[in-house]
Amino acid sequence: MNWTVQIQMNEKLFVRDPQQSDLGKKIIEHSILLIDELGFEAFTFRKLATKIHTSEAGIYRYFDNKHRLLVYLVAWYWRWLAYKITFSLNNVVDPKQKIRKVIKLLSQEVKDDDNISHVKESVLHRIVISEGSKAYLTKHVSEDNQDQLFKPYKELCSFFADIILEFAPHYKYPRTLASTVVEVAHIENFFLKHLPSLTDFAHDNKATKITAFLEHLVFSALGNEP
Repeated sequence: MNWTVQIQMNEKLFVRDPQQSDLGKKIIEHSILLIDELGFEAFTFRKLATKIHTSEAGIYRYFDNKHRLLVYLVAWYWRWLAYKITFSLNNVVDPKQKIRKVIKLLSQEVKDDDNISHVKESVLHRIVISEGSKAYLTKHVSEDNQDQLFKPYKELCSFFADIILEFAPHYKYPRTLASTVVEVAHIENFFLKHLPSLTDFAHDNKATKITAFLEHLVFSALGNEP
């Protein structure tokens, strides 16, 4: 049985909630495809408006600017991923297995969620890998942080840190390790596809090797064999 998943978003990310209208969902769907095609720098609301046969002003009724749209997309992805991780851990008791499951979901290819029709999560995953840091690498990051625009990302890292502490209660750096794993999972995927000489996985070209590396990194730090 299929059902519709509704991802709750910070109201400061948008002017009008795009999830509440057909045009809004169309903006989300095609902005993901267009950013993936063109790159964030070349992406504009004018190009998006042409693509979806609406006015540029109509898009501005949903988002103040393209950067705020990018922050929305990245935050949406972290919310969705947290939902997938939580669901995957429902019947898992062993914290070591929890860590492995989280690492796998962070590092391997994403499949599209049939329960959300207006988002191609596999494409959004590529955007988060290649463009996601641009959401917070700005001069106004502190103000955006005060508005809790990065809360989904921080909550995911905190959730992972709690699992790390469940496995190793006396470990001193759970949040640092958690956020490092999230970032390394993405940067190594980017290197694997675009700068393979910076990895040890160039000849394999498999994300499963990144998963194995991250397991080694985490469990070595925690003083336990993977």
